[in-house]
Amino acid sequence: MELFGSNFDDSVFLEAKDRSSVSVSSYNAKTCEPEWFGESAALDTEDSLEKQKIFKFRGDLATWKGKYQAALDAYSSCLEWVSDNNLSIRRDILEGMARCCTKLGQRDRAMALVDLLSKEASNTCHLTSLLLLKVTVYQHFGLVGPLMSSLQELCSLLPFNPWNWHNLGKMCMHRLEHGTTLKAESIEPDAQHEDFSKERLWLKACMCFIRMKLLLTILQQQQSSFVLRRNHIAIQTAEEALAHLHPNQTTLLNLTEVMSEDLNPEKMREDYQDGMSLSSICLQTFQERWWDKILLSGVLEADRCGRLSDSKS
Repeated sequence: MELFGSNFDDSVFLEAKDRSSVSVSSYNAKTCEPEWFGESAALDTEDSLEKQKIFKFRGDLATWKGKYQAALDAYSSCLEWVSDNNLSIRRDILEGMARCCTKLGQRDRAMALVDLLSKEASNTCHLTSLLLLKVTVYQHFGLVGPLMSSLQELCSLLPFNPWNWHNLGKMCMHRLEHGTTLKAESIEPDAQHEDFSKERLWLKACMCFIRMKLLLTILQQQQSSFVLRRNHIAIQTAEEALAHLHPNQTTLLNLTEVMSEDLNPEKMREDYQDGMSLSSICLQTFQERWWDKILLSGVLEADRCGRLSDSKS
């Protein structure tokens, strides 16, 4: 009786057949002149892919040079030659157009392009790029409500990215210090109405910088060299922000407890979802995952009592 897997195929022990050497023909790499896609580039070709490349590179170069109207024109021309099934290039072009429109102050067109990209987003990579674009557009036009919502969505989608928390915390602090310079305007019919009271903004800023500091501290274990130095500087930034916000010790402990609940290696690995289909993931909103817990913990009331007792003493 033979044990399963104990016998071998005889072919494993046969000598390899002699392989005739294959001669490799010489290969001449295609060379291109600098900025070969410039105004002198031939557009009379029948190759739609070649035309697409020419206009795409023209748009990218013009964007890099800060010539946003020229870039917008080039991207618009490029879009005409992008095939319907080339979704990656199409999204890249539409995003470039939206950024150019933003720089040119064309708010309505920029919003229309953002809306188009929103409808076509199908995975987490698309959604991440879309939210980063929304942050740029909303910040440029001073739209606080949509900007806060987009930053919070980024924190929910990528909860272990410290820089998203840093940006949201900075936004809250800016709002606290320069509240009249930004418009609390909602441009999306299903957007949640934010409570922009100073107390709520202060609390949200505190939780963001605490979360940022916790994440950076965990990341230190696998960093070295200039990355570790950058981490130390970022932690110092978070500590300075918290010193400026000045939460009392009880508030600090309560917020740290809530914001560190999911910070363990196993949970962080499980939540890795880069490129996953949006239909296959279930994202908790910022409010469900952190904000409601913090409000229910009575942090604001505890902080008020703590500050009152400190003032009496």
